[in-house]
Amino acid sequence: MDSRLTITEIAEKVGVSTKTIIRWEKAGKIRRAKRDWKGWRIYLADDLEEIRRLVTSVYEPEEILIKVRD
Repeated sequence: MDSRLTITEIAEKVGVSTKTIIRWEKAGKIRRAKRDWKGWRIYLADDLEEIRRLVTSVYEPEEILIKVRD
């Protein structure tokens, strides 16, 4: 089973744009992705979890936003 993910797949899974992921990488908020032989970014399951933790810390869950509005 191939557990490698592209930047597009990662972005879709965590709900941010690919540009946001690149910005976070450049800012040092997440570790730099490995590259394949074409130079494309390759992410592993550990990378996905690291990015999910960052997204959770940056964006509030929808349930919290609903409670604040009520």
